[in-house]
Amino acid sequence: MSLNLSQLRAFVAVLDHGGFGAAADELGVSQSAISHSVAALERTLGGAVLTRHGHPRPTAFGDSILGHARAALAAAVAIADLAAQRDGLPAGAVRLAAPTTVCQGLLPRLIPQWKTELPRVDVAVFEGEDDEVADWLARSTVDLAILVDPPPGPGTALAEDAFHVLLREDHPLAGEPGIGPADLEDDAFLLSCGGCERHLRELYRRAGTPLSPTHRIRDVGTLLAMVRAGIGVTIVPGLTAAMLVPGLVMVPVRPSISRRLVLTGPVDRPWHPAVTALVGAAGRGADTPSPHPE
Repeated sequence: MSLNLSQLRAFVAVLDHGGFGAAADELGVSQSAISHSVAALERTLGGAVLTRHGHPRPTAFGDSILGHARAALAAAVAIADLAAQRDGLPAGAVRLAAPTTVCQGLLPRLIPQWKTELPRVDVAVFEGEDDEVADWLARSTVDLAILVDPPPGPGTALAEDAFHVLLREDHPLAGEPGIGPADLEDDAFLLSCGGCERHLRELYRRAGTPLSPTHRIRDVGTLLAMVRAGIGVTIVPGLTAAMLVPGLVMVPVRPSISRRLVLTGPVDRPWHPAVTALVGAAGRGADTPSPHPE
């Protein structure tokens, strides 16, 4: 059996970009070339890797080889980049995933730093919810991620992001130095369930106050709009401050609770050299070490 990287690349591109035509546009080839490459891969492997009815999806067999295909493509890119960086400067394209508030609050600082220190590394950002970001990294959809409260492991701790109560500026509590869950019992509560729900449930558990949300909101923009409209109040990570619009204020929550944000690569395979360089650069900026065992 002789596997061809172009066949694996076509297979992965169809899934990542949502179809044969989009994959062809991404790779700069014809749609028929993508179809032929996937068909050749299936002949080589002796089984179908994609369903072709409607939106392409991996078959059970295709799903089982997808992670290995991504790893093989990443390894090929890493080898090429190592050959190209004989002058010692890291190079390559890196896919980075992060939650929305991190994209708004941290990446505007990190990306310019990376461009200055690592001019030959290109970073493409993918925005998702906490669980999506972790899954993308685990499945090799991305090379690098900013994870929320990950288990101990390699990487750079970027921030301890404390939670705040989000209110209209004319709310009676807007001028307080701190607000506890019990103080919000008379307000309709908007529960942010895009990744922060477990932190809020823990906060309310510590305070001995029942959490009874009136509305459950996933999108941060919707959450801000509803608070500004006076529909209710909520509790959000501190980095949400980068997204505030006029008419809203944030007040520290008491007792304090925070989320730990860690920039890291995959735990089950070697890191791309450019990933190691990005994590190292972020570590120097955060003044914390970020080794990754090879």
